[in-house]
Amino acid sequence: MPTDLQFFPAGDRAVLVQLGNAIDEAVNDRVRALYRAVLTAADPAIIEAVPAYTTVLVHYRPEVRSFAEMKTFLTDLASKSAAGGNAESGRRILVVPVCYGLHFGPDLWEMEEKLGLSRQEIIDIHSGRDYRIYMMGFLPGFVYLGGMDSRIAYPRLKKPRLRIDAGAVGIAGGQTGIYPSVSPGGWRIIGNTPIRLFDPAKDPAVPVSAGDAIRFRPISVDEWYEIKHLVQKGQYEPEVIL
Repeated sequence: MPTDLQFFPAGDRAVLVQLGNAIDEAVNDRVRALYRAVLTAADPAIIEAVPAYTTVLVHYRPEVRSFAEMKTFLTDLASKSAAGGNAESGRRILVVPVCYGLHFGPDLWEMEEKLGLSRQEIIDIHSGRDYRIYMMGFLPGFVYLGGMDSRIAYPRLKKPRLRIDAGAVGIAGGQTGIYPSVSPGGWRIIGNTPIRLFDPAKDPAVPVSAGDAIRFRPISVDEWYEIKHLVQKGQYEPEVIL
C-alpha cells in the first residue's frame, strides 16, 4: 500500500493526488501508472483525469463517492498500479524537424555568449537526446519536456514577448518545449519547427500525448520552407517511431 501519497481537494468535485516532489522519470512513471489505472477502472464516479509532472488531478462525482471514499479508491488503484498490473505499452517518439538559429532562434546568440558554448554545440546538445513528454499544458498541444542537458539550461526572459510564433522551440530553466500556436511567452527561443503540434482540423488534433517522447532533428532553412509548404498542403506526415 503506498504510504507517500498526498491528497488535496481541488474544489468540491476534484482531488489532486501527489505522488512525489521531484520532476524525474521514476515519479512520472507512477503518475502515468495511476492515470492509466483511473481510466481503465471506468468507475461511475470518475469524470476525467489529468496527469502532470508529479500529480494526477481526478475530477469526480461527489454524489457517487465522497472525498474520503475517493482517497481510499485512489490509494487502492495506486497500490495495484505500483505492483505492475497496469503496464504502459511502448512509447512513441515523434521526430520534430527544427531549424535552429537565424531569425528562427533570436535567443540563441545570447545563450552562446553566456553559456560559453558555440551555436553548433548548443544545437548538438539540444538535439542529441529524446525527451519524455511529462505533461501537456498551458496551450493545446504544448509539450513540457524533461531530461534536457543542464549545460544548456537558461532562465526565462525577465519580460515576456507579446508574440511567439507557432512552432517556436524554447528553453526555460531546465525545460524545453514547443509553442503549438501563436502566443505570448517568456521562454528563450532557439529554433522553429514547421510541423503543427495542434491542428483542430485533424483527429486527433494533437499528435502526441503525455508519456510519449520528442526527438529534435536539425534541418536547414531550405528544408524548413519545403516542409512548411507540404504542411500547408496537407501532404506532410511527421515521422513517428514506435
